[in-house]
Amino acid sequence: MIPMTLSEIATATGGVLHTTDGSPTVTAPLAFDSRHPAPGALFACLTGALADGHDFAAHAVAQGAVAVLAQRPVRAPAVLVPDVLTAMSDLARTVHRHYDGTTIGITGSAGKTTTKDLLAHLLAAHGPTVANRASFNNEIGFPVTVTGVRPDTRYLVLEMGARGKGHIQTLCDIAGPGISTVLGIGSAHVGEFGSREAIADAKAEIVRALPATGTAVLNADDPLVTAMAREHAGPILTFGTGEGADVRATGIGAVEGRPFFTLRHHDQAAPVQLALHGRHNTTNALAAAATALAAGVPFDTVAAALPEARMTTGGRMAVTTRTDDVTIINDAFNASPESVLAALDALTEVGRGRRRVAVLGEMAELGEASTAWHRRVADAAARAGLARLLVVGTGEDADTLAAAYTAATGTAPDRHTPDTVGAAARSLLLPGDVLLVKGAHALGLDTVANQLLTV
Repeated sequence: MIPMTLSEIATATGGVLHTTDGSPTVTAPLAFDSRHPAPGALFACLTGALADGHDFAAHAVAQGAVAVLAQRPVRAPAVLVPDVLTAMSDLARTVHRHYDGTTIGITGSAGKTTTKDLLAHLLAAHGPTVANRASFNNEIGFPVTVTGVRPDTRYLVLEMGARGKGHIQTLCDIAGPGISTVLGIGSAHVGEFGSREAIADAKAEIVRALPATGTAVLNADDPLVTAMAREHAGPILTFGTGEGADVRATGIGAVEGRPFFTLRHHDQAAPVQLALHGRHNTTNALAAAATALAAGVPFDTVAAALPEARMTTGGRMAVTTRTDDVTIINDAFNASPESVLAALDALTEVGRGRRRVAVLGEMAELGEASTAWHRRVADAAARAGLARLLVVGTGEDADTLAAAYTAATGTAPDRHTPDTVGAAARSLLLPGDVLLVKGAHALGLDTVANQLLTV
């Protein structure tokens, strides 16, 4: 963190000092896990459904935290505030005001975390970079990330999630971006927003938050995203696969599921072979490349760094081959309809010439479109030529998925709960198989996939 004394933090948060004279200096980001605060951190005593951070304040300080943010006196040096979550945002806002590097915001219905990880790699090749850990893109993780900037940080990459109108604007009020990247508008959370157009309007808040000199980086392949150019009078940079995109990919193909293409920008061109699997990651790579170029990273640096970029966050197209030659594709962190279809395509490519198995969980928050989407996924699973399909879930959506797959293939899938599917999958895998695990985050299939990594 940009160093701040406890007195300065109290001023920023409207808090009062408790058992401290205010002189100690916080030098590390906010922390909310008392077991692993970075030395010099400020521990936030958040209250959750299962635990109260106030009970762990003393332990956090013993583990290296300088002090804590708390709503009541604790047995540790503290800044006492009316509300810890609000204080975290207030502190992050103050830190960001003192930050003079480039702030980049990323949003979209799918691909945010992948693009963030790729972009962080590209930027780090050009200067010190701070980015969200995992998917810390909400009101808790966002302030933690912002307070991670240091005096020498050149780039701050902020993934921004939204579950309703105004959510992204609230995050932008904490740390306004100088570059805003919008990936695409899908069907994730359409049940909450009501329509893809409503989702687009909420995502466009990241473009509206730009200063006049800021740059909007927009997906030229998505009409709902390109329309956001109307929201910004400043520079626009587009990415995509069509001729009209400023940063584009041509000659797209794949080798064992890993995409390759020629990256182009103006008269510059370079061949790229991604380390990631899945052709859909071509779009995420283009978004990362375009954003890095908008941030001033030279084209040659981007082209050289992109093939070396890896996911640092698990559960997104993580492909691992076991000692018995079984390949596990863990794409189970979450499941929008578009991402499930892309994952099934990736399974087909990675598993070409091999026996293919899929564990598919029901999808959530799709509203009235849920039945249609589960039928469409079932049809895609049928076209994937699966040896076995295991459907996870006990609700109507899982019933729809199973029934539609049965109708398309004449074979009923196996039905399981999250507790039983791991053992079932393990029992049917044969050497050389390729297994995809994909489902809504609430099902916890990421844990199942990780358990299957060992023989």
